[in-house]
Amino acid sequence: MPEVLHAVENGVSWITLNRPEAMNAVTWEQRERVMALLDEASADPDVRAVVVTATGRGFCAGADLRGAPALAETVPGDVARTIRRGAQRFIGAVLDCEKPVIAAVNGTAAGIGAHLAFACDLVLASESARFIEVFVRRGLVPDGGGAYLLPRLIGPQRAKELMFFGDAVSAAEAHGLGLVNRVVPAEALEKTAREWAERLAHGPTRALALTKQLVNASLDSDRAAAFAAEAAAQEINMATGDAREGVASFVERREARYRGR
Repeated sequence: MPEVLHAVENGVSWITLNRPEAMNAVTWEQRERVMALLDEASADPDVRAVVVTATGRGFCAGADLRGAPALAETVPGDVARTIRRGAQRFIGAVLDCEKPVIAAVNGTAAGIGAHLAFACDLVLASESARFIEVFVRRGLVPDGGGAYLLPRLIGPQRAKELMFFGDAVSAAEAHGLGLVNRVVPAEALEKTAREWAERLAHGPTRALALTKQLVNASLDSDRAAAFAAEAAAQEINMATGDAREGVASFVERREARYRGR
């Protein structure tokens, strides 16, 4: 069986990690495949939303460290290069995907697996899901964008608490912190993800892409830069067919029929 399952249904690209025997700890090859699928989703006008999920009991238990070079074999620069080419590109691919990305977290999300979920635009979690900043347990610094993502989602003090202690956070706790949009029973996870994704897939796709870019950049921008980016985004968006349709449907008092163009 392939380690990443993929299907496109009703305008939604479903990307499913498929190493349940390893709690979906990601290999280099899996990361490359997921990044390629996210890039394809951005370029394909018929894909209008993405869901990232997994098989089995775990969403993603982190990076699969088997086969990684022993510390004694590395030279200065090797580790940083590996992080840049691996974990950081992986998380960046989610943040940069031009289509809205939903994480459907079916179980434990640890380390880079937690950051994969947090990088998504919307996060649905099964009641059995857990999130673990596992790095400190291994004597490691959080990588894969953790120290960038978490403070922006929950503030620096909460982020430090999770990263300093490495305790497991339940789905309910994660929802309370603001890391998760909604918690659902395990049997409702796929159904809810499908409903959300297909709703997004029927929306104004370019407007959603531009909105995602504005929000992701907002915390790194001052007001002048954010306002300028907003005005430029609206200028670009008003040239789309969906924007014209949205205005026409309002004037004609009917439901808009967006085509993602």
